Amino acid sequence: MNIILKKDVANLGYANDEVTVKSGYARNFLIPKGFAIVANEKNKKILAENLKQKAFKEEKIRNEATDRAKLLNGLTLKIGAKAATSGKIFGSVNVIQLADAIKEQHNYDVDRKAITIEGETIKEVGTYKASIQLYKDIKADFSFEVIAE
Repeated sequence: MNIILKKDVANLGYANDEVTVKSGYARNFLIPKGFAIVANEKNKKILAENLKQKAFKEEKIRNEATDRAKLLNGLTLKIGAKAATSGKIFGSVNVIQLADAIKEQHNYDVDRKAITIEGETIKEVGTYKASIQLYKDIKADFSFEVIAE
């Protein structure tokens, strides 16, 4: 029996896959649990339309992320921190401060969870690098300078 999976099923397939299984498995387990639907012509057309719309939405999101990456690549930020005369910072610079600095200096909202700082924690005045994960495989790299206030 041919079915279309609505959810990922271990050792069978992923959502929106059309697979062939034994009739009893489909009628007694997969369909009643909501894991699958029968692969008739009507459901195949619905699946094709849903995949088409999903691809369109994903392409739109990917294009927006690419445009943002172009804006954010090579960005330079200045972050002020209280520091001793030796250049050591009281505390450290974190991704929350980076997200706030991007918002203040360039008027652009960034999710702090998407920012990664290269290297270890930042506890001294200087120039450092970081990156923002905008989409699955789209990344923007930028640098920031920690200055003493």
